[in-house]
Amino acid sequence: MNATACMDEIFRIINADHHDPFSILGMHYAYLGYRNGVNLASGAVAGECNVPGEKEPLEGIAATGKAIVVRAFIPSAKKALVINLENEDGAKAENEAEDETGVKTGDKTGNKAGKEDQYKQKGVQYEQYEMEKIREEGFFEVLIPGKEHFFEYNIEITDYHGNCYRIYDPYCFPPVLTDYDLYLFNEGNHHKIYEKLGAHLCTLKGVKGTFFAVWAPCARRVSVVGNFNQWDGRRHQMRNRGKSGVWELFIPGIGEGEIYKYEIKTQGNELYLKADPYAFYSELRPGTASVVCNIDGYEWNDEEWMKQRDSGTFFSKPVAIYEVHLGSWARVIEEGKEGTGKEEVKEVGGTKGDGERKERFLTYTEFADKLVKYVKDMGFTHIELLPVMEHPYDGSWGYQVTGYYSVTSRYGKPKEFMYFVDRCHQEGIGVIIDWVPAHFPKDGAGLARFDGLALYEHQDPRQGEHPDWGTHIFNYGRYEVKNFLLSNALFWFDKYHIDGLRVDAVASMLYLDYGKKDGEWLPNKWGGKENTDAIDFLRQLNSTVLQKYPGVMMIAEESTSWALVSRPPYSGGLGFSFKWNMGWMNDYIKYISMDPIYRKYHHNYLTFSIVYAYSENFILVLSHDEVVHGKGSMINKMPGDYWQKFAGLRASYGYMYGHPGKKLLFMGGEFGQFAEWNYKQSLDWHLLGYEMHRKLQKYVRDLNDLYRSEKALYEMDFEPEGFEWIDCNDADHGVVSFYTQEQ
Repeated sequence: MNATACMDEIFRIINADHHDPFSILGMHYAYLGYRNGVNLASGAVAGECNVPGEKEPLEGIAATGKAIVVRAFIPSAKKALVINLENEDGAKAENEAEDETGVKTGDKTGNKAGKEDQYKQKGVQYEQYEMEKIREEGFFEVLIPGKEHFFEYNIEITDYHGNCYRIYDPYCFPPVLTDYDLYLFNEGNHHKIYEKLGAHLCTLKGVKGTFFAVWAPCARRVSVVGNFNQWDGRRHQMRNRGKSGVWELFIPGIGEGEIYKYEIKTQGNELYLKADPYAFYSELRPGTASVVCNIDGYEWNDEEWMKQRDSGTFFSKPVAIYEVHLGSWARVIEEGKEGTGKEEVKEVGGTKGDGERKERFLTYTEFADKLVKYVKDMGFTHIELLPVMEHPYDGSWGYQVTGYYSVTSRYGKPKEFMYFVDRCHQEGIGVIIDWVPAHFPKDGAGLARFDGLALYEHQDPRQGEHPDWGTHIFNYGRYEVKNFLLSNALFWFDKYHIDGLRVDAVASMLYLDYGKKDGEWLPNKWGGKENTDAIDFLRQLNSTVLQKYPGVMMIAEESTSWALVSRPPYSGGLGFSFKWNMGWMNDYIKYISMDPIYRKYHHNYLTFSIVYAYSENFILVLSHDEVVHGKGSMINKMPGDYWQKFAGLRASYGYMYGHPGKKLLFMGGEFGQFAEWNYKQSLDWHLLGYEMHRKLQKYVRDLNDLYRSEKALYEMDFEPEGFEWIDCNDADHGVVSFYTQEQ
């Protein structure tokens, strides 16, 4: 069998090993020359082919010395035809169809050529060209004589089971990403790169489908695989965009809900199946595939909230945050055996029943009703959610992320999460989400060794791994990695109207030796332990976010004494809005956990925090970290009998709300849950059937109401003039007195 393409190029296509499949597949010019002996694939006579063969003159070459050749690789095809959708009078017929029907073409889904059906009704006959099967593996080619210009076409496929269907050839479409897009991305400054990379539903040349793009600069070859091509990496090999490291491909007919991955062939000829780093949605675990999803088009109803949010800052406003893990705040109880369809929602404040039960998560829309109603009733101003990005393991609580742009499918779909945020805003409640740019897991489908080499992380484990966590550290010095993270932060504000990011584990980003022993880390270029690349990234992150969204919060969970965390970069700071006050939390929990008889010897635990209270913009936190891993719940930290525990917890919350700084309380602490937090089950809402728990809950509600109504409790949180001791030395009685004032 003869071919206009060189046989070694054909073999590379068949073996899915071609760096530039568009140079072979699709429609090309064939110039006057010979088959086999000369490579005619690229539209001009090339050098000699390495594979010898008979030299046969090309027939049917036009007077200009060129013809059209169409090539396709379809492993499942027994027979293939090229259908010319643009006959000599095709353009005329197309215009006539538009004039009479109001639409230019038929249904171009990629699975069926609607144009031909319309034009047949107009009496237009379409030319068909049978393709020659060059290789039994499924490589087809047809040389079309007398054609000097490219035309629109379909390929009609007959498979080995006798099924016949038509497709638009993915290799007939031009590149989508511009050189400017690629330049900005490689420079690290494409702030909306999530609109370019990933999977995007679009219409290209009048054809509906999905555009895929991924960054994998070290890959030998990248393909899009899924059910639509039987997960065959030979079928949809992507276009290489040169030194940018980006691969792209438009696949006609791929619609919303299609699952996919990237099959990456490494330089060592290994095959990796990777989820899309920029995917907007993902399969429910344990599945790891990405899902084509359109997140545009939601109609927001929070204009009033957004306007007032961005017209000022939160520094002089009340901020009382309710920290929530969605998977364990409350769940749905399914009675009886699985599949009976009989289920009952465990209402907040309801009681535990008996019998066999199976729990499921609430959905985003259910949270929009139940959680929002509860938080508003309790008087909190904000909800902070443990990470809602896609993660494979429930036990990580969301802190080991594999889908940074993907809302976790555990609780529903992206637009349902938008609805949840929208409802929060309509009820006057802000939404903060935990964000994890410090590290990522080593799961095979995730970012780790993405294209065979360290891409998002460092190659050297002394720079690229957290030994205590078993995770990889981002390479903050690589522009494309910084772009990935920076645009991800902006993405949550842009697409989901989020009001703040609480940045997790900032200390692990700042220090090269964090959690490491001698010999397990590399110093910076000056011999120090500071991660200069991470510092530069955080400054760029906060400057960019607060410039574009001046009313949002950037909150650092930073557990060391690093200076100026919440001060602007121009004064040497990191640029965060707020910092979690871990020092106050540690000292205060030590103090309140002691038997009162010993507290007088540790009175400084109660008062020392005022010494540094104005060095940062602090949030006082009693977070999830303080009620897990054997630390006990808040109520169980209190010494004494049953009554004394509740009295002590009320006193501790009262002091917290009087102390300078914004406030945060983890779920369950507001009604005195005795058990440690367990991510596998709902909070113990049945405890509200007992008087002391109901009274504690009412106390927290009243405390929030008082806090929001008295400006002296929040307006001058970060100004020393707003606080003054009355008596801070009564250690024998464990009493302190002070006053705060408004502006």
